[in-house]
Amino acid sequence: LQRDAKGQYLFDLLCHHLNLLEKDYFGIRFVDPDKQRHWLEFTKSVVKQMRAQPPFTMCFRVKFYPTDPAALKEEITRYLVFLQIKRDLYHGRLLCKTSDAALLAAYILQAEIGDYDPGKHPEGYSSKFQFFPKHSEKLERKIAEIHKSELSGQTPATSELNFLRKAQTLETYGVDPHPCKDVSGNAAFLAFTPFGFVVLQGNKRVHFIKWNEVTKMKFEGKTFYLYVSQKEEKKIVLTYFAPTPEACKHLWKCGIENQAFYKLEKSSQVRTVSSSNLFFKGSRFRYSGRVAKEVMESSAKIKREPPEIHRAGLVPSRSCPSITHGPRLSSVPRTRRRAVHISIMEGLESLRDSAHSTPVRSTSHGDAFAGPGRSGRAESSERVAVIADESYSPADSVLPTPVAEHSLELMLLSRQANGAPCSIEEEKESEAGTPAEAEGELRALCPGGLGPAQAQQVNKFLLSVLRLLLVTVGLLFVLLLLLIVLTESDLDTAFFRDIRQTPEFEQFHYQYFCPLRRWFACKLRAVVNLLIDT
Repeated sequence: LQRDAKGQYLFDLLCHHLNLLEKDYFGIRFVDPDKQRHWLEFTKSVVKQMRAQPPFTMCFRVKFYPTDPAALKEEITRYLVFLQIKRDLYHGRLLCKTSDAALLAAYILQAEIGDYDPGKHPEGYSSKFQFFPKHSEKLERKIAEIHKSELSGQTPATSELNFLRKAQTLETYGVDPHPCKDVSGNAAFLAFTPFGFVVLQGNKRVHFIKWNEVTKMKFEGKTFYLYVSQKEEKKIVLTYFAPTPEACKHLWKCGIENQAFYKLEKSSQVRTVSSSNLFFKGSRFRYSGRVAKEVMESSAKIKREPPEIHRAGLVPSRSCPSITHGPRLSSVPRTRRRAVHISIMEGLESLRDSAHSTPVRSTSHGDAFAGPGRSGRAESSERVAVIADESYSPADSVLPTPVAEHSLELMLLSRQANGAPCSIEEEKESEAGTPAEAEGELRALCPGGLGPAQAQQVNKFLLSVLRLLLVTVGLLFVLLLLLIVLTESDLDTAFFRDIRQTPEFEQFHYQYFCPLRRWFACKLRAVVNLLIDT
């Protein structure tokens, strides 16, 4: 990428690579060194949005879930949405009953391994695959039973379509949870869906607010405010607290974009939104892109031969399959290949350890707000995973962001070739030391011994003060111009005439302005005479 390449260029390049036309539902996500997620902004430079060093690790994700995924025009789009929802199911973001979970998993099996074959699929074959954060033998038997008896003969495309239709009916379809706390200090997850704003606590959806009822969203520091106007002119303000100011800003941006995409009729209705009531303070953000109605109208006009889809087979591991496009790594030189694998896996490690990507289970739902620790991951790997009979929570997910096993093997081989430690535990320990060292370097570069976070806050404060001064000077200048026009010009409009005839203005003109003008003229003449004499 060139340094000035915009996010839109990279996104268009990727969609062209995938042969994807219905691209408005998707986006590019990345995680910064502070483990905070971000959506790549298409109107800004890619390099300027990154706080890490290249090569950058990014993820292709569904950003706006289709209101009706079965109505998507092209099969390639449905397949990509299918992969995303399957990933949501795998990470515990899609809440559902056990019966629904078994049906969804059976659709995945049918789509990716085909019809049941006794010769290829021995007893207990469904237990070799990981569909959910938790499994039970009862659930695995139910998945195999549905796959054997109800789905025989379905093509991959048909199974994926049925999967999407079923997933769309669930309450948490399209949920991308943001961990927060309510005013009582209870852990909660906020999310934006195609139909409105959702608040999840434990296994329950405690709030659902339609998009036409949301009147305003704003944030101040870590505090997020949602203004709601319901029937009978009843107004409500919901308040939640994010883990960090950056997480709160990300939550606010996601809310602004989702409301614009799903609520507005035309993209021309999009307006720049400020996080503060004062126009010289706070963050300003504008959604750039088409809205849902325009996207559906554009999709209806697509006329081309359906592109070929290279489906990835389901493998018996904890890794989620991904679409197989693009050149093989064998085309890259061997020395370069080793460096690429190391840098890519370092990025994937940072994505996997992100505290804001997948909510991680702790001892109680109230503790789910805290980030995961290494000891917590070790304990969770020893715990027996059993899905609840009724539903499971996004806070129950104990699985990290999946990493392909072949990539992990290549990483270990490349590290071994360089004399580095090969065990996963040693790799985790070496990765854990990297952020601290980088933070120490940044702190040493900051004046006065300030850390990067403190320096950033100081810069924001100075910028706010500078904006305030500029606005004040501008207002005073405008008032001065208006005063000169009122007192010195010959304009005789009705507006100026009414002002000049008021007693207050006449008193100001004769008692203050005229003496000030004479004093200023006297001083100006004295300065001119002094310059002439010298």
